[in-house]
Amino acid sequence: MTVSSATSSSSSTTSSSSSSTSSGSSLTTSGTSTTSTIDWTALIQSAVNAKLSQATQISTKITANEAKITAYQTLQTSLKTLSSGLSSLATAVVNSLATNVFATRSATISATGDVSASSALSMSVNNGAATGSHTLTISQIATAQKVTGTAQSSQTTALGYSGTFSLGLSGGSTVDISVTSDMTLQDVVSAINAQTSTTNVEASIVQVSSGSYQLVLTGTEDAADITYSSSSGDDILNKLGVTDSSGAFSNVLQTAQDAQFTLDGISLTRNTNDITDVLSGVTFDLLQATPSGTTLNVSIGTDTSQISSALQTFVTNYNAFRDAVLAQQTTNSDGTAASSAVLFGDGTMRQIMNSLQDVLGTSVGGLTMADLGLSFNEKNELELDTGTLSTILSTNLSGVTTLLSAQTSTSSSQLSVVNTGTSPQSFTLDLTVDSSGSLTAASVGGDSSLFTISGNTIVGNSGTIYAGMAFTYSGSTSQSITVTSTQGLATQIYQLAKTASASTGSLQTLIDNLTAQDETMQSKVNDINSAATTFQTQLTAQYAKYQAAIESANNTLTYLKALLNQSSSN
Repeated sequence: MTVSSATSSSSSTTSSSSSSTSSGSSLTTSGTSTTSTIDWTALIQSAVNAKLSQATQISTKITANEAKITAYQTLQTSLKTLSSGLSSLATAVVNSLATNVFATRSATISATGDVSASSALSMSVNNGAATGSHTLTISQIATAQKVTGTAQSSQTTALGYSGTFSLGLSGGSTVDISVTSDMTLQDVVSAINAQTSTTNVEASIVQVSSGSYQLVLTGTEDAADITYSSSSGDDILNKLGVTDSSGAFSNVLQTAQDAQFTLDGISLTRNTNDITDVLSGVTFDLLQATPSGTTLNVSIGTDTSQISSALQTFVTNYNAFRDAVLAQQTTNSDGTAASSAVLFGDGTMRQIMNSLQDVLGTSVGGLTMADLGLSFNEKNELELDTGTLSTILSTNLSGVTTLLSAQTSTSSSQLSVVNTGTSPQSFTLDLTVDSSGSLTAASVGGDSSLFTISGNTIVGNSGTIYAGMAFTYSGSTSQSITVTSTQGLATQIYQLAKTASASTGSLQTLIDNLTAQDETMQSKVNDINSAATTFQTQLTAQYAKYQAAIESANNTLTYLKALLNQSSSN
């Protein structure tokens, strides 16, 4: 770059009886002093800015891409939430391992006759338990033996007894417990309770009145008697009045007995009040005997409140995704896209939204979302009429299950469905059984790598379209069995939302592409900035030389002027 000190906007010239001529780019001065007023910094910055303008344009594109990435990530998060909330509605296999809402159970207990149902029985029901109604009567509840001794005047004074005794429950483990003469009644209780985990006998002290204390021994297991024997020294429990001279317990407060009850007319006996082995997945807690002529009525059914809650969650999550889409469709008053709508007209976003709406418009098993009480309001938001839903849940639960979830059936009763999975498939399963009757292989179209065999269990392998599907086979011969699956509304939307929001889904692909573009453009920006910095350094050095040359010329002019003035005066 060439800079002339004769530029009117950046220099001033004073004359003192001098003349100057200019020819081309050269400057001849006679008796003229030129004082530089050039803004070198501004000139350099202007030249550098010209270089940086391209980087600024690229940075603007990067910022626009970052806004799109954030918008895609918002959609991605909303879809993940939508699919997660639908997982409990997407399948409907009912067994003890199932976690879907169709496998959840609730129980109600009522009573016939003069008895309080809640006072006589409590119960819990696991997922997948068989639904139905049962009647129950309780003849007696199981109890543990409880015995007590005679009154002692103090619980903190040394007893003065020394001996060892063995304690436990009938049929269980016993432990030798030693007592020394300096031990108090409280010390004896502590020594007994220190062994409770082994003996299943615990001790306590009851204050009968002021200055009157009794030792109480209680079995921690029902229907088992306490066993006691004195091993050496003083007969400690006899001294405390718990046993008589024959070794029998002197005062039995409660005898050990089994629980006796009837379920659906069948008489049953158990050594505990926690009954877990009568109905699969059901625990009865017997609280008290029921009077003669009374009956407890138990009803086990699907906990439909869980279905209602899951559907309400779906409505909330669907509307959240819809709102995220609408935010990207905002326009200004003149019809142009708003500055915040960075995905305005985006094809992928529109396709996902349209696909979801298409599913909601379909029917399965002759029912539609309207039969569930689902509809769009005047704002095109999804709404749930809980009254309509409650009615159909009580009158057509099987229809609701088919409408919402995946269903899988087989052409053979020997192949039972354990799990449908969230991506159910229809296919023919070829099963191979060896000469000993053991299942050795399961294949589809000759491919045996799709399933894993474990005993009589067949599980779809991860990474295949059969992942999540599981069966059990009770047959003893090789055969081909047809597996048929259908997908409900919840299953289809679950799959759409999960696929689109996955790490390999359409939204992530767009995010990855934009991220790669930004990295490439940022590299260009870095290169431009680096080159501009180098250019600035070069200009600074070059202009410094110009300024030095001008200053040198001015010094020469000043010197020549002085010589001329001296010559004139002579």
